[in-house]
Amino acid sequence: SSVIFGRSDATINRKGLRIGSAEIYQAVESLDEVKDSLIVDLEYLEKESFMPLFIVKMPNVEFNEELKNKINEKIKTNVSPRFLPDTIIEVMDIPKTLSGKKLEVPVKNLMLGCKSSQVINKDAMVNPSSIDFYIDFAKRIHK
Repeated sequence: SSVIFGRSDATINRKGLRIGSAEIYQAVESLDEVKDSLIVDLEYLEKESFMPLFIVKMPNVEFNEELKNKINEKIKTNVSPRFLPDTIIEVMDIPKTLSGKKLEVPVKNLMLGCKSSQVINKDAMVNPSSIDFYIDFAKRIHK
């Protein structure tokens, strides 16, 4: 028997099917147009889940329907149609820890209504200003 050790990434559960978010990143970030990405699955109580995909595009790439379709096609082909994001949003940066890990869980908690002071430690981030967009986005969701 073997034991495999690895870092656990966030799990996405769509209508009973679960995968690690890394599978989606692998597909999306394999596109030449995409520099980085972050996906969160917001499972609201008693509501459909809402899964936004945030992307940082490469310079000189236009963020448009064509790019969104290309991203969706890549997810559909390489992962599963079940894991297509509900929306694709262009961002300037993906918030990361000092060790380079994407802040999936804190961003998810922000969007589920937690206070930023409870879920974000800017001192532990390589790019603290990047979180401001997500804090504002979370506020707009909860209006």
